This record gives sequence, C-alpha cells and structure tokens, in this order.
Amino acid sequence: MRAFRKNEINLYVLKAKVLLLYYLTRILIYVIVYLINMKYRSSTEIVAMILDAADGGTTKTKIMYKAYLGYNQLKEYLTILIENNLLEYIDGAQIFKTTEKGLHYLKMYNAIEELLPSRIKNN
Repeated sequence: MRAFRKNEINLYVLKAKVLLLYYLTRILIYVIVYLINMKYRSSTEIVAMILDAADGGTTKTKIMYKAYLGYNQLKEYLTILIENNLLEYIDGAQIFKTTEKGLHYLKMYNAIEELLPSRIKNN
C-alpha cells in the first residue's frame, strides 16, 4: 500500500471542499428560486400550474416538480381535479392529462391574469 504524503492528502481535502461548496451552492440557488416563485400561491394558481403541467399528458412526478408541490399536497389536488373532471388519469399508461374542461379553466385563468395589473399579481 502506498503511503500518502501530506501534500497529496491536503489536495484531496481541498478537492472535497470545493466539490461540497459547489453542491451547496446549487442547493442554495434552487431554494432561492423556489422561494421567489412560490411566494403565497392561491389554490387557483396551483390548480392552473397542475393543469398546465398535465397538458398533453404526463406523470405524477413531473407534475409535482413543474407545479412545485410536495407529494401529499399534490395527491389532494389530483383527487379534487379528477373528481371535478378537470384532469383525467389514464390507467394503462399511468399518466394524468388535462381534460377539455381543464383546458377551458386554464384559458379563463390566463385571461384573468392578463387583466390584472402587475402590481396586484406581484403582491
């Protein structure tokens, strides 16, 4: 077994610290972006994000990430959206897809968003 010199050990420690700093920075950036985007969302906004994410069909995991929701919160919304025929679950493919009624909701939601002054939207 080869004995490591002090300089080699210091180099490994330095590389490990740099790598750790890199990953911590990435996590911090993700958290900041998340907090900026998710500041006090209404349920109508969350529903719109889910329906938009599921437009064309997608998995539960992709909806969860695109709508910035936790698993339990997503499950609650999916149940409500399916019960109200805004979203459908295609069992064989295990995907969720926005229905025509859901697309109508999105269209109305986006129209209202355009009418609101930016000052109200940002607060």
